[in-house]
Amino acid sequence: MTAISSSSFQLKRPIWQTAIMLTLGFWLSASVVLDWVIMPSLYLSGMMNQAGFTTAGYVIFWNFNRMELLSAAVVLTGALALSKTQSHWRLGGIVLSALLLTIALLDTYFLTPQMCAIGVQLNLFEAAAAIPSTMNLLHGGYWLLEIVKLLAGGTLLSWCWRQQF
Repeated sequence: MTAISSSSFQLKRPIWQTAIMLTLGFWLSASVVLDWVIMPSLYLSGMMNQAGFTTAGYVIFWNFNRMELLSAAVVLTGALALSKTQSHWRLGGIVLSALLLTIALLDTYFLTPQMCAIGVQLNLFEAAAAIPSTMNLLHGGYWLLEIVKLLAGGTLLSWCWRQQF
């Protein structure tokens, strides 16, 4: 049998490329779990009709949005670091990273507060009202940003995986 020495293994990827890949993998998978598992489960269980749903949703998304901001910052930092250290870097990597940060900022400081403000029921004695049309518009914007985020993040992850960053 041939013994494998530790000197035969070398890091083939720059550390920032690995950091981008791990961060994107975690971020995109967490987004899919939140959007396609947790939120539909809460909706189907009838929690959306309860008065505390807006508060619970805000707490969930407040935490998740901060994680998204941190992830977007790591990805953009990695893209900028790779652009300075690699000779075959793509400008598209920086553009996609900046797009991901923009989406995270929009989700954190615009969409989530607006959706929670519209959904909160301030009068405890009033019966729950129908979902306002503005909420449907904000949900549509959220889903559009999620699709763009998954496409941009997937493209960037693919470039890093194939070492074509």
